[in-house]
Amino acid sequence: MIRIALVDDHSLFRNGLRMLLAAHANFEVIADVGSGQEFLDILTDKSPDVVFMDYSMPEMNGAETTRQALAKMPELKVITLSMFGDNAYYSDMVESGAKGFLLKDSPFNEVVEAVETVYEGGTYFSESLLKSFSESLRRAPAYIGESVHSEIAEADRLSEREEEILVAICRGLSTQEIADALYISKRTVDKHRANILEKSGCKNTASLVVYAIKHGIVEI
Repeated sequence: MIRIALVDDHSLFRNGLRMLLAAHANFEVIADVGSGQEFLDILTDKSPDVVFMDYSMPEMNGAETTRQALAKMPELKVITLSMFGDNAYYSDMVESGAKGFLLKDSPFNEVVEAVETVYEGGTYFSESLLKSFSESLRRAPAYIGESVHSEIAEADRLSEREEEILVAICRGLSTQEIADALYISKRTVDKHRANILEKSGCKNTASLVVYAIKHGIVEI
């Protein structure tokens, strides 16, 4: 059983999500609270595996709650809940250590997938969020071919071309589109992508997006 906690100041939403999660055979909802401080107060006693964390809460927001919770329990997996269009919050939650990112109106099958993915050590972005994020990057001033100054440690630093390709991946471009934009072959793009995955330790596009945000390669 995966032990789950809910942290959201809207009781109606919280109760609805609790009912859905409790009906799943592999989930056990062991706590639901309306504030970050309440969650921190019960964290040690309840010891959840996964927590759904609202960002916009009074007194202590989701990012600060996440930081303090992970300081107490580093193995905790945090899934951020937000409304559509709250893009400004994601960088803060990534920096705080969140591993999953869902919209509050996500279908339940995505909720289940997010729980299982982060529980097993992965990173999850809902499909609608990835699409929205890539569209916002497409409209941003930065463009392929621009030099990027990231905050990655020297030993793991991506080359300039790798950073260009990572930005393009985050923008939602296909391998062919990246190859055409950079005047290189698809095989070369695939080779760079493999190097990026190896250096970053990422396994999928969602993980790469989080990595790129965390290290200052892209901004939402």
